[in-house]
Amino acid sequence: MGTDVKYPGFHPVSRDDGLFQERVHDTYKARRKLPEPAVCPQCGAVFHEGRWQWGKAGADAHRETCPACHRMHDHFPAGFLTLQGTFFLAHREEIMHLVHNVENRERTGHPLKRIMAIEEKEGATLVTTTDIHLARGIGEALHHAYQGDLEFHYNPQEYLLRVSWAR
Repeated sequence: MGTDVKYPGFHPVSRDDGLFQERVHDTYKARRKLPEPAVCPQCGAVFHEGRWQWGKAGADAHRETCPACHRMHDHFPAGFLTLQGTFFLAHREEIMHLVHNVENRERTGHPLKRIMAIEEKEGATLVTTTDIHLARGIGEALHHAYQGDLEFHYNPQEYLLRVSWAR
């Protein structure tokens, strides 16, 4: 698979390739075993039983910034979702409700899946996420609900995913 002309360093991937098995280490994941329980001082997520989850941590819990808060602090998203097209512009409010609903559903069980920012850029909306799987999931939900053109471009060296949906 060659590099992508549209996004240098990225590889186009199909929707059915089973992708996103992490072949490259995500630099925002802990390089060492965290003491348990640990609590993120920014968002309150708890590292317990080997993963970040929502819950209560005791007063003696180790304080450790979770990968999502670390990405947000560094302004370094893992997922980029571009939404554009005349249909999108005509139905923007409804579509953005779907985007937020997918994020809320995912974040409920997975504290590391969050929207970082939503920006308007040159007639399109850019949604950045802390997780590649959230960007992909939102893109899939939009395609399922509204059809349109959906593209994925993955950069395994940097653990970045660019998703483009247009209609």
